[in-house]
Amino acid sequence: MSSSPEKLIYMANQIGKFFHSQGHDRAVQGISEHIWKFWDPRMRKQIFAHLDAGGAGLEPDVLDALQKLKQQA
Repeated sequence: MSSSPEKLIYMANQIGKFFHSQGHDRAVQGISEHIWKFWDPRMRKQIFAHLDAGGAGLEPDVLDALQKLKQQA
């Protein structure tokens, strides 16, 4: 499943909105776990490439979650 960067940014930010009320640390953990469990590896590869290019459009909690996930991957 290949998605446009814009679609992946939107999806990641929607996940971030869901977890936002839990506070930064729990939100980052929840976002990273969700993306690891439910996103296809190709989708993760694409969003990591976007992250490496600066991560424009990603919310702060989502940026932190993706950086954490990338380090663990």
